[in-house]
Amino acid sequence: MEPIKVACVQAEPVVFDRDATLDKLAAVAAEAAGEGAGLLVFPEAFIPAYPSSTWAKALAGWADPRAKAAFALLARESVAVPGPAADRLGEIAREHQVWLVTGVTESDPARPGTLYNSLLYHGPDGRLALRHRKLVPTNHERLVWGPGDGGGLRAIDTEFGRMGGLICWENYMPLARFSLYESGVEVYVASTADDADEWQSTVVHIARESRAFVISPSHFQRASAYPEDFPLRAELDGHEVIGRGGSAILGPDGAYLAGPLYDEEGILYAELDPARLHEERQRFDPAGHYHRPDGAYLAGPLYDEEGILYAELDPARLHEERQRFDPAGHYHRPDILRLEVSPLADD
Repeated sequence: MEPIKVACVQAEPVVFDRDATLDKLAAVAAEAAGEGAGLLVFPEAFIPAYPSSTWAKALAGWADPRAKAAFALLARESVAVPGPAADRLGEIAREHQVWLVTGVTESDPARPGTLYNSLLYHGPDGRLALRHRKLVPTNHERLVWGPGDGGGLRAIDTEFGRMGGLICWENYMPLARFSLYESGVEVYVASTADDADEWQSTVVHIARESRAFVISPSHFQRASAYPEDFPLRAELDGHEVIGRGGSAILGPDGAYLAGPLYDEEGILYAELDPARLHEERQRFDPAGHYHRPDGAYLAGPLYDEEGILYAELDPARLHEERQRFDPAGHYHRPDILRLEVSPLADD
């Protein structure tokens, strides 16, 4: 494994124009490669644009012609895999001799009626080395994308270590994360559209839990970037920044190497030194010496003093919070991910 300079890209797409967005990606790739970056990572659904809840919630309109037209536009500008746009991404990676990871809205040419939220990993040889479809779309995203299959849940070998990743809130799926950990992930891609401050706590946790480098490019969008003839343009009235970013690169100890970057376009760079992985995994390795494939246990913690903690637990809060995320319910894929716990042997 060799050290590598990585580029975490926070860029605004040419909204709903796939080919123009590819041109912009090519220009950014040339800039980042010129700075010596060997791995370039773009945000969730960068091509042709992340479907912001600001307008995507209107897709629930059962017979709203604007909603139908908006979805048709997104489908028309999606990236078919295989297809010319995916091939162009490979050509860009090969031209600059870089690894290129791109978030796209994907369509399947054989079954084009359903769209997917996908990460495409192209190698320096231009080949598509890995494709991952988001397992469970989040909240309003279920009006846009179908659920993904189990592909891309394993890290792949590169010259700078094993690389893999998850998309936005599927990073809250413990078994999906562990699938990457168990496959030896060392460079963890966590592309996202979550621009809340709380997301930073998430990527810090993932870095500390995985003891891997984390690259988290976040989407940046302004209402003014949408074309005037966008069918749901009225939903953007009164808004300007609808995706403020928050891109970051973190080390395996959870410390920031670059970012977070908010409210503007930019490229974050960092040098990833594989020696850092060994330094941090001496104390914790989630799929190695700190894993118990033979059993499970529960304990503590209690620190430094006696005491009693009190709180009022209102069950209504469970339903309020689980509408968007339920780790063992609607945000779980038991057809793909399964946990088996073997009881410890009796003493």
